[in-house]
Amino acid sequence: MKVSGFTFLRNGQRLGYPFAESIRSILPIVDEFVIALGLCDDDTENLVRSIGDPKIRIIPTQWNERIQPGYSVNGFVYGQQKSVALFNCTGDWAFYLEADEVVHENDLPKIRAAMEKHLADPRVEALIFDYLHFYGNANTVVWSPGWYRSEVRIIRNTIPSWSSEALFFNVVTAHKKSRYPRAAHSGATIYHYGWVRSEAQMNLKAAAVHKYWEAKPAAKVDYSKIDPQALKPFIGEHPEIVRDWLPKADGLFQADPNHQLTSREKKHRLMMKLEKMFGMQFSKKHYRLVR
Repeated sequence: MKVSGFTFLRNGQRLGYPFAESIRSILPIVDEFVIALGLCDDDTENLVRSIGDPKIRIIPTQWNERIQPGYSVNGFVYGQQKSVALFNCTGDWAFYLEADEVVHENDLPKIRAAMEKHLADPRVEALIFDYLHFYGNANTVVWSPGWYRSEVRIIRNTIPSWSSEALFFNVVTAHKKSRYPRAAHSGATIYHYGWVRSEAQMNLKAAAVHKYWEAKPAAKVDYSKIDPQALKPFIGEHPEIVRDWLPKADGLFQADPNHQLTSREKKHRLMMKLEKMFGMQFSKKHYRLVR
């Protein structure tokens, strides 16, 4: 069994991504790590090369800055870059990580075992992971239907698949037809640190990438403007590889007590109550679970 890791990246240093920690977190279980690297105006490329692992293969790319207004942008350029990296993978499985996602070292044997277990089962096209979305600081996670609780991060590389945006995968079934992949659980968790970087870096990132998602200007990020009922304390240990990167923090992140819930947050609060009452989950799934 051969395993490819892959991601896409541009100006990761300037925008505050723990991309080196992300890459290193799965290097022990992949045979190659493919990076679609856009033109950077910071030290990102040098930092990637300084990892110094021969498994890493950089594919220089050009980002399309000319998508015309009036079309559904919605992460299309991200999907292009993700697909470029995927199309250069040579493994039986392709393991995708975004530049702010890290895998715990204790989960590596489980992930490897899951890939070996399902390799010969054509029903399983992908493997999903549970998610921990850290918010505001390293002690706090956000748990709400508005934040995906599980997602595909390993895709079988012997089937036709691509990505229309950064988050999910499409399996091509016929001309002009595609669907979400059929998936089994990896037994592991993705630690997502995108909302732990400073507000200044988050606003810099939002301004830099917002045009790839919407035509209107990016709204200012204020971490405190969130439903406090969506925040929970993190119980556990962070992956060892990311601990030095994480900003020091004490206690649970405090939301603004005067924050007025948006209509979306009101809907999610109701959904959380129903989840607790009936033991269900309403967050969207971009896969079909294989029983």
